[in-house]
Amino acid sequence: MNVLFVSTSHDKLGDTGKKTGFWIEEFASPYYSLLDKGVNITIATPKGGQAPIDPSSDTEDAQTEATKRYWDDTEAQERIANTKVLADMDASDFDAVFYPGGHGPLWDLANDATSVKLIETFNEQEKPIGFVCHAPAALKNVKAKDGSPLVKGKKVTGFTNSEEKAVQLTDVVPFLVEDMLKENGGIYSKKEDWAAYAVQEGNLITGQNPASSELVAEKLLAALN
Repeated sequence: MNVLFVSTSHDKLGDTGKKTGFWIEEFASPYYSLLDKGVNITIATPKGGQAPIDPSSDTEDAQTEATKRYWDDTEAQERIANTKVLADMDASDFDAVFYPGGHGPLWDLANDATSVKLIETFNEQEKPIGFVCHAPAALKNVKAKDGSPLVKGKKVTGFTNSEEKAVQLTDVVPFLVEDMLKENGGIYSKKEDWAAYAVQEGNLITGQNPASSELVAEKLLAALN
């Protein structure tokens, strides 16, 4: 089985002067969940090369077994440093696609035409498409076959407005994931802040926050099998 991981190339947190990128746990937990089951993983970003890591995801309180494993794994770090270019990826070569979150996707993947087309192709091929935390931002401009938003009428979740408020970035981000999913007609649900929660509707799998990344990986694996 071959799964494509699509990460952000964006490393600037709005106009704050701070850095952002992808959230390590949201990459590492699904990465090892799938890798340990023998899945072949390819990592791509819009620009290729180094995928930027959100510094906030590398603090002591953000560490998990999966993140610790990542920092001991030179091969995984090498792969993050040398990601493929997204435009070179062909959905036909993969059985599923997974998008880890972090704030970066709000700026690039939400508006990336290559990413939008790729998700639409995976969906048309009825392959699993998974997103966690801020990564559902990548669904903002994705359409279903009939031209309506892909999430319209579908059960979805993603980083909540209250979680964004808790990290004090409500006024920094270009849009709120929860609001966008609702505006696009998604049937949005959530648990309390920071609780692990993931929902699936057909081939679409979404998770609420970093703690939900393992649940998304489990649902993705089950869908693959």
